[in-house]
Amino acid sequence: MEYRIEDLAHHSGATVRTIRAYQDRGLLPRPERRGRSNVYGESHLARLRQIADLLDRGYTLASIKELLEAWDTGRGLGGVLGLAAEVDGPWTDEKADRITRAELDAAFGGIPDEAAVADAVALGVLEPVAGREDEFLVPSPQELAVAVELHAAGVPLSAIAEHLRELRGQVEHIASRFLDFTTEHVFARYLGHHPPTEADAAEAASLVRRLRPLAQQSVDAELARAMRLFATRHLRRQLDPEQAQSRDEEMQSVQLPASTMRAVRTLVGEGNAAAFVAAAAEREVQTRTLDTLAANSANTPNVGQTACEA
Repeated sequence: MEYRIEDLAHHSGATVRTIRAYQDRGLLPRPERRGRSNVYGESHLARLRQIADLLDRGYTLASIKELLEAWDTGRGLGGVLGLAAEVDGPWTDEKADRITRAELDAAFGGIPDEAAVADAVALGVLEPVAGREDEFLVPSPQELAVAVELHAAGVPLSAIAEHLRELRGQVEHIASRFLDFTTEHVFARYLGHHPPTEADAAEAASLVRRLRPLAQQSVDAELARAMRLFATRHLRRQLDPEQAQSRDEEMQSVQLPASTMRAVRTLVGEGNAAAFVAAAAEREVQTRTLDTLAANSANTPNVGQTACEA
């Protein structure tokens, strides 16, 4: 098949302007010149579809150019695309479901709540179905079931939504740290050069399959440990409030940006990082306490000065 640029745009889904921009950046080969016309072929259409696929996977145009140059020199894209497909694949066995608006209202006590539905859509717990105003896609039926049980136990829907926002931020931090950790210690050796070789990309894809369940397993184990620890303490405080204040010195965990922790580890080493953060926080508290005391003292006249002035 041969195409004019307008025909190529129609078949590929790209605009004429985009096709010309790809040519200028070296992403798309120049067309064949025939008289006063430019003629494109099937290879141009295939290349445009490859670019669109890589863009959908989150690649930048600069990285796509590297990959396509590797393809053109015979190194192949199969391994890279296989790795991308492995990473883009589902990270859970859970299957999406659908729910009607009537079923949704019934699950939450039978009273329609437009604000709660809007919150659920904004959070991605519910997704509108095109052409069906009374139906929603439920990406995670388990997540919706948790919300139903919490509401039945007396938790307001607004509080459930706020809790999910907070939880999501913390879980995204955990996911980011896990990826940083595995990239540094596992994937760097396969993906350290750009683009990776066919063999390295295939090996990295295999590792993704092996490591995929580890994040979930480690979070499950640590959540169970933390719930056992804190639930016991919480119950004690509820049953014996007088002892609650005596436990103010208990250790508590806080979240710090990954960049901050990397800087601390570089400064004092992995083994001393936690102690350094604790000492720095304690020193800051003491400094501010001393500053406050000094400021209060400066603003309070002494007894002798007051008597003389009188």
